[in-house]
Amino acid sequence: MGKHEDYESKTKELIADILKDAGVELYDVDFEKEGSDWYLRVYIDKEGGVNINDCEKVSRAFNTVLDKEDYIEESYIFEVSSPGLGRRLKKDIHFEKSLGMSVDVKTFKPIDKCKEFTGILKAYDQNTVTITVNDKDIEFNRKDIANIRLSLDI
Repeated sequence: MGKHEDYESKTKELIADILKDAGVELYDVDFEKEGSDWYLRVYIDKEGGVNINDCEKVSRAFNTVLDKEDYIEESYIFEVSSPGLGRRLKKDIHFEKSLGMSVDVKTFKPIDKCKEFTGILKAYDQNTVTITVNDKDIEFNRKDIANIRLSLDI
């Protein structure tokens, strides 16, 4: 595990009690570089969705922990957010909660000359994701998926 994964893991460990007290659950943690800045992002969720007050409560409480623990070497920007309507599916729990929902799949390489697919999430396992597109099941190897998100129906 690299140090950035260690940061994410340590964040998950340290924030658990704060999330419980706030009545929200952890959706994901990312430590990533965008441009010249590093970001530590904590995504939270709850039944019915989170609001700005939930994010603020978690952010204020965890900022104190971040200052005390000081476990991240790089300078970074800390954010607490909802995963959003078009949330990215990364973990099995994300897939489980999204079964039967419409998803957008982007692949690294074209499959039948196409890199973008929209369909209903039918199944997943450790190695594959299956969606239904126009009554036809398409199975993807997870390693071939660049990104999979819930579809935004606007």
